[in-house]
Amino acid sequence: MNTVILDDHQDVVRHLQCTVKLAGLPWKAYTNTVKGLGQLAIRLHDAEALVLIRERTPITRALLDKLPKLRFISQTGRMGTHIDLAACTERGVAVADGAGSPIAPAELTWALVMAATRRLPHYIGNLKQGIWQRTGFDKAGGSTGDGTGWPPAFGLGVALHGRTLGLWGYGKIGQMVAAYGRAFGMRVLVWGSEGSRQKAKQDGFEAAASREDFFSASDVLSLHLRLNEATRGIVTAQDLARMQPTALLVNTSRAELIAPDALLHALRQGRPGLAAIDVFESEPIAPDHPLLGLGNCICTPHIGYVERDNYELYFGTAFDNLLNFVQGRPSNIVNPEALAR
Repeated sequence: MNTVILDDHQDVVRHLQCTVKLAGLPWKAYTNTVKGLGQLAIRLHDAEALVLIRERTPITRALLDKLPKLRFISQTGRMGTHIDLAACTERGVAVADGAGSPIAPAELTWALVMAATRRLPHYIGNLKQGIWQRTGFDKAGGSTGDGTGWPPAFGLGVALHGRTLGLWGYGKIGQMVAAYGRAFGMRVLVWGSEGSRQKAKQDGFEAAASREDFFSASDVLSLHLRLNEATRGIVTAQDLARMQPTALLVNTSRAELIAPDALLHALRQGRPGLAAIDVFESEPIAPDHPLLGLGNCICTPHIGYVERDNYELYFGTAFDNLLNFVQGRPSNIVNPEALAR
């Protein structure tokens, strides 16, 4: 079965141990990304199977119409809204769900928390320019300078001990980040569904009394929600405006959880004072993306799940699903109706 692996940005798939599972199967991994429907259709014209790296490439109805040979899609990680599942089913394209682990994204979340609160990117960048113990924030003029609302001492990093960690969402990743916060001596405050808040209280954490209190009380606020129609744009400009000028917003989940442009405007107004962002609405982002130009926003290129052990898990499961399909015993199929077609 002719197999295509898309968007292997770092050219790592062929170096993974689990790739030996594909011995005997024709496959090709593309390291560059193409966005246009026409370009994708040309690239995938002869593909009978696709292995997708997370949500990097949307599989739309229009694209499927141009792929007459496609019969199988193997997802790395969990299924998302990037695949038009109904269109796949109608065309007899079976889709297999993958496996996931909270470890890598939880650790990246905490790395961003520590890097931002201790101003590490700013110190490191200035040190390479010969500037000793300066972050650059102290040159902005503080709360009376450029209108950002940053406090005069914002150039100093802060310790996490004794501060409040707010978590919107208390699934597997949120639970791990909550444990990190507890280990660092933070007060952990959880917001989310009733079930999430109850589970958090059972684990010895606090549930926020209200959405308003959650945003205003959090010194570090991290989002850990799945993206769906109910959560799209769930964080509003009004929510962000309630955050303190010294607060940090972290988003390693999905950019679309925040209302369009709300974070950009909020950071320019200085509430919150800092953000650490791993996800963007369109990826890869352009070099002139406005968030990249803000001194109070730390950006990473969606690497929450990009880690060797995680990749071995993701691709190992995806390749198992592919082999099982080829051998006539499909596994983890989310649209079994497609098999009958």
